[in-house]
Amino acid sequence: MGKTARTAPDRAAIAAAIAAERYELADFFESLTPEQWDAPSLCAGWRVREVVAHLSMGFRYPTVKVLRELVKARGSLHRTTDRLARRDAAAHSDAELAGFLRTHAHHPWTPPIGGLVSALGHDVVHGLDVSVALGVDREVPEDRLRILLDAVDPRAFRIFGTDLAGVRLCAKDLDWSFGSGTPLYGRGQDLLLVAYGRGLPAGRLRGDAVNRFVTD
Repeated sequence: MGKTARTAPDRAAIAAAIAAERYELADFFESLTPEQWDAPSLCAGWRVREVVAHLSMGFRYPTVKVLRELVKARGSLHRTTDRLARRDAAAHSDAELAGFLRTHAHHPWTPPIGGLVSALGHDVVHGLDVSVALGVDREVPEDRLRILLDAVDPRAFRIFGTDLAGVRLCAKDLDWSFGSGTPLYGRGQDLLLVAYGRGLPAGRLRGDAVNRFVTD
């Protein structure tokens, strides 16, 4: 579907990319002002602090506790993660929330589906949920970005609420495209957000279908 074949990175390389991303995100979050911590993110209904709290949830909650929370939420993972993010955002200081990422930079957590690549995607995309919403131009290193772009899988679109029907994603800064149809142009990291079902601020994308993917 328009993707250039490349040699898949090994587990050690992906684990190193995850650790580097967490260290850098911790530095980034620690640089934010109190006003920025309380600003909206790209995640509907979550401020920056809820996103940062959610980023470390997998490190801090054992499986048994998550299952208990799932039961309370009547089996809804969305309600579970929302409840935990809001509770932790209120219970911990800005410094503590950022520090969880640094402390657990090498934690082996992975989401239920997708393994290490999905763990990297979780960190990178949520980091962009914050930086893009704040208008901060944090550039994701190309090696991490390529791992995630090359792993874009339409089977996951239902989970993210992604609708790319009739659209071809075309990176203007990388040799990468995905899908078929009307071209949608943007930086690779912005197109990654589109693939993960995010709506972006105006001005970051270009193409005839751009209105489908813009929030304002």
